[in-house]
Amino acid sequence: MTIRRSGLALACLLSAAACTPKASAPPAAVTVAPAPVALPRGAGCGPAISRTQAVVESDVATGNLNQPVGEKFQTDLRAAAVACAAGRDREAAGLLAAAKARYGYP
Repeated sequence: MTIRRSGLALACLLSAAACTPKASAPPAAVTVAPAPVALPRGAGCGPAISRTQAVVESDVATGNLNQPVGEKFQTDLRAAAVACAAGRDREAAGLLAAAKARYGYP
């Protein structure tokens, strides 16, 4: 009778081992590279402000800059764009430089 019980115990252990899920490697993380940003070309305050706006949008989209800070930065850039559109290039350049310095952009 002891042989029968040990055979039954062995069968239970083997069947339990067969049903136990095996550890597997975690699935590989899939990263998607963001599309390259087409930066505006040209000289003057307009293209310079547009380039900075494009970089900020890209940084927010990729998570390199959080949304609330990105919105504040864009508000400052819009003020520079208004000055530029009004022909106040010097003021626009100053507002752009101040905004970039405030948020740590070169």
